[in-house]
Amino acid sequence: MVRGTYRIVEKVFLAACVFYVTYLISGFLAHPDWKQAGFGMVVPSMRLGADHLYMIIGLVGTTIAPWMQFYLQAAVVEKGIKLENYVQSRWDVIIGCIIVDVVAFFIIVACAATIFASGHQRINNAADAALALEPLAGRAASALFALGLCNASLFAASILPLATAYTVCEGLGFESGIDKRPHEAPAFYSLYTGLIILGGLAVLVLSETRQVSMILLSQVANGILLPLVLIFMLRLCNREDLMGRYRNSRTFNIIAWITCLVIILLTLLLVISTFMPRYLP
Repeated sequence: MVRGTYRIVEKVFLAACVFYVTYLISGFLAHPDWKQAGFGMVVPSMRLGADHLYMIIGLVGTTIAPWMQFYLQAAVVEKGIKLENYVQSRWDVIIGCIIVDVVAFFIIVACAATIFASGHQRINNAADAALALEPLAGRAASALFALGLCNASLFAASILPLATAYTVCEGLGFESGIDKRPHEAPAFYSLYTGLIILGGLAVLVLSETRQVSMILLSQVANGILLPLVLIFMLRLCNREDLMGRYRNSRTFNIIAWITCLVIILLTLLLVISTFMPRYLP
């Protein structure tokens, strides 16, 4: 990250994404009830208990995280995308979103057909999660999962601090960008390095069981904060003086605002179910 260019770094990230095809293979090899999986995707069974709402908000937060919105716009700037490349950039995002949802679906299917089907109601450590890859890797599932966990960890250690460094430096007017050398953007690289160190210390201090709950808590926080980010983004995206003819369409705005309202409603239900459960059916 420090010595390379954004073009090289992005290719490394794309190559690392290939690993997640293992969950698609594992999902098929687990022989799930596809009819039930398809029906559950379209008509999910939802309870209003705190645990269920907590997990739903966490699932939203890990799929459409606020940091992704900041990283995306910073990446567009970093790559020097011009207005004439807007269509390609837009399709890049759309295809990426579809791939993310497909991978997330197969992760859920793989976990439901293996971990949940075997009686595991709660994942306490990495060994429990490794069972999701058992149909693909058999006894080597734990080793394959360890590789995947290392891959995901490198992603997180690289991209999340990077998104934060982009956001903070852009907001405060400091120089930022991977294409710049450390002496050209000292605040950017100092913040980026400091966040990686902080994350490493958290891993050393927290027990493995606490790490799993901390991961889930961070995604729930993402889900709760997401409407705040989307509301301001939507207001900016619909300003004619900023966007001109590239403003959001009415259909897109309807979908986006409904998404915000649903997440806000889920958050309110989580608060009520946690502190005032008697008010829920």
